[in-house]
Amino acid sequence: MAVDVIMPQMGESIFEGTITKWLKKPGDKIERDEPLFEISTDKVDAEIPAPAAGVLKEIKVTEGQTVPIQTVVAVIDASGAAALVTAPATKPEAAKAAAAPVPPAAAKTEAAKPAGAAPPPPKPAPPAEPPRTGGNGDKIRSSPLVRRIARENQIDLRQVPATGAGGRVSKRDILAAVESGAAVSSGASPAPAPVPSAVRESGVPREKIYFGHYEVQPMSTMRQKIAEHMVLSKRTSPHVYSIEEANVSSVVALRAKSKERFERESGTKLTFMPFFIRAAVEALRSFPTVNASVDGTNIVLHKECNVGIAVALDWGLIVPVIKNAEEKNFYGLARSVNDLAERARSKKLKPEEVADSTFSITNPGVFGGLMGLPVINQPNAAILGLGTIEKRPVVIDDAIGIRSMVYLTLSYDHRVVDGAIAHQFMGHVKHTLENWTEPIL
Repeated sequence: MAVDVIMPQMGESIFEGTITKWLKKPGDKIERDEPLFEISTDKVDAEIPAPAAGVLKEIKVTEGQTVPIQTVVAVIDASGAAALVTAPATKPEAAKAAAAPVPPAAAKTEAAKPAGAAPPPPKPAPPAEPPRTGGNGDKIRSSPLVRRIARENQIDLRQVPATGAGGRVSKRDILAAVESGAAVSSGASPAPAPVPSAVRESGVPREKIYFGHYEVQPMSTMRQKIAEHMVLSKRTSPHVYSIEEANVSSVVALRAKSKERFERESGTKLTFMPFFIRAAVEALRSFPTVNASVDGTNIVLHKECNVGIAVALDWGLIVPVIKNAEEKNFYGLARSVNDLAERARSKKLKPEEVADSTFSITNPGVFGGLMGLPVINQPNAAILGLGTIEKRPVVIDDAIGIRSMVYLTLSYDHRVVDGAIAHQFMGHVKHTLENWTEPIL
């Protein structure tokens, strides 16, 4: 019996996925729920389990291809498992003949420029409300984000070529229209073809990029998404930065004294991140403007503190979210941080676990960075950057002492957060860290 393997819908707003890696090849025996392939979507990277036991009969979608949800990507011979036991006479040549060729991960070149390959199919932006109708009666299918970008740039969506799934105007489409200076007039004709995304722009002509000896590595789906989000964030939010220095000697001493007991009694590691999350959440409750988003001329003040934690992966970056962080005690924060980070690295996150953040924290200090000025994670109004904790000489009561110090940086959207609020927020974070009183067990 043949069982179709389909591209799953990884969340309500996901309409397509990219197969990044096949973990099995045609002819391999598969157990039910055994990881079969890896996918990358707008929200998350994940391993997809086999829907049935048997033998992988055919791969229909190769690595690197992007297809809509419900597309058949492979076929499993569910009777193949028993056949392997009773008659294991399948010839290796047959399995090799059925195997789909795997494309190279990166193209290498020496002196010639790479051919101008067409960009990968754009990712659709999901509609969150019924589609609008254009003046000529045609439906314009797009997401609230796309419509907001169109409104802010005075672009008529009827003029934007729609290349998303189901005829949707995707985020890539609207960004291309912004870059091309699309006309506002409804009488203008659509462009004959989509203009390259701003993500693919270069500050110099292409001929000045390729010289000498080089290697060309195509961006992964995740890297393309990171690039899109960063370009969009810098274009959308006027970034301003505030820097503070905190004496975290008491936190360092508390962690050193309690680390073994905490891990023994709680079963989870004790890192510095829960201390910073708690300090940030307390500050967010005192300065709700920092825990906000912008929608046109409206400021959305979020009642929950959903803190996104940037997790560095070998293949990119992802921001899982601790929902309702204000309701968790220290142990709950520590457990949530470790659990989300571990599952992010093993590709076990769910789409809803990387959505709906209201504030974000990134920690370049774990890699030795003295400080960083991070890009705001849209649609947040701010992001906190943590530097490395190191001992430095400081002046205390007119005397020089050695203390564990850390630089804290806040990148914030000046449309919402003013400098006075930002520095008060940072002062609150600093005070909490320097005067820690909350028990950790």
